[in-house]
Order: sequence, then structure tokens, then C-alpha cells
Amino acid sequence: MAERLDGTVALVTGASSGIGEATARALSEQGATVAAVARRQDRLERLVTEIQEGGGTAVAIGADITDLEAARGAVAQTVEAYGRLDTVINNAGVMLLGPIVDAPFEEWDRMLAVNVRGLLAVSHAAIPHLLEAASTEPRRVADIVNISSVAGRVVRAGSGVYNLTKWGVNAFSESLRQEVTTRYVRVSIVEPGAVATELTDHLRPEIRERTRERFANVERLEAADIADSILYIVTRRRDMAVNEMLVRPTTQAD
Repeated sequence: MAERLDGTVALVTGASSGIGEATARALSEQGATVAAVARRQDRLERLVTEIQEGGGTAVAIGADITDLEAARGAVAQTVEAYGRLDTVINNAGVMLLGPIVDAPFEEWDRMLAVNVRGLLAVSHAAIPHLLEAASTEPRRVADIVNISSVAGRVVRAGSGVYNLTKWGVNAFSESLRQEVTTRYVRVSIVEPGAVATELTDHLRPEIRERTRERFANVERLEAADIADSILYIVTRRRDMAVNEMLVRPTTQAD
């Protein structure tokens, strides 16, 4: 049975577009106060204004989570403003595909910085607050949802370092889950397949074209579909945890 999130506070990274933006809206609609975190402050401000006009409570926090102090600051600002932190959605990520041979090392470095270091920085800062929230009303449970990918399960040529980051996210998430689950901090991973977002916009032109050809006959999911999956996870009653959710378009075979 679903439970509303009234009286709770959620932090969403990568909230300026795509899955993060849709998730911030969905959490707000279920009663959570939302801290929307991303680098693009102008987009965050528009999102927050729309949430507030709909009767919700939200704050825009411009931060690059690859910077440890910025990540810590985003968590601290949220707790300072609202007194608690119940839910963290580690959504910020980049997907820079391409062959390993002759790849620009800068692409690898960027994926490691955002997909791994950023997620670790936010999690490290948030865990003490989540443990505290899990021991108090209104819900006596807290959640970290880490957005992984089908690439965290299936290795493909041309996806080596992206695979590395998402397999790493899955491993970290499971280890953390085992540590904190008996204290009612639930750790979940969501593994989206093909979703219509800006994720492919940052690919090199030749790689982008190849990727689009691969999914030409796949009806991609919308960001709101993944937000709905996340919402399902975090609105379960206290004694139920959804540890892993793989969500693909019906016509995506792999």
C-alpha cells in the first residue's frame, strides 16, 4: 500500500531536466518538501516556481556535486532549511559512450566524477541525516534511491567505462543496503532502459548517430515513467523494501 510523504524532505540531484525534474515533481505531489539540486540554476528556479504554484514546497540549490564541498553544502543547506532529510534520489549522471580504444580520457574522467564520485559525495553527507530521520516520525523510514542503468547489468562493446560506473553504483548500493537496512534506511537501485531524456545529447556526433540508430525501433520511455517507479519505491510502508527495479521499454530486447 502506498503512503504519502507529508512531513518529509527529499533531495534530488540532476533535477534540472529529465528523470530528476520529473521525480522532483512526483515527490512534491505526494507531499514531500523537495530540494532540487543541479548545476543549471535557471532551470531549477523554473521548476521550483512551478512546484510552489502547485501548492508544494521546494528550494533550488545550484551545485556541481562532483565538487565534494558543493555536494556537502547541498545536503547541509537542505537540512538547515527544513530540519531533516528523509529521501535522497541520486539521479545526476552522464553517459559518454564510445569504444575504449582511442577514447578521450576526459570522457572517462567526467563519467567517474559524476556517476561515482558525485553519488558517493552526496550519499556520504546524507547518510547520518537519513539514519536520524528513519528513527523519527512521521514515517520512521528513510530512502536512498540510486539511479543506475541497464548498463549496470549488461556489458556492451562501446560502453566500457559507462558500464564500469553503473556496475560500481550497484555494488556500492548493495553493500550500503546490508549495513543500514536493519536501521530502516532503505537503499534501492533503479535501472532504466531507453528513456527520452537529454542523456544522449552529450555524445560525440558519430556515437550519437550510432546510438539513435540502435534504438530507432524502440518506443522509449518518458522521464515520468521512471519517476513513477521511484515514487513506488519510496512510498511503500516501512516494513517493505524494493531493493532493485529494472524498467525497460516493452520493445527493448537488451
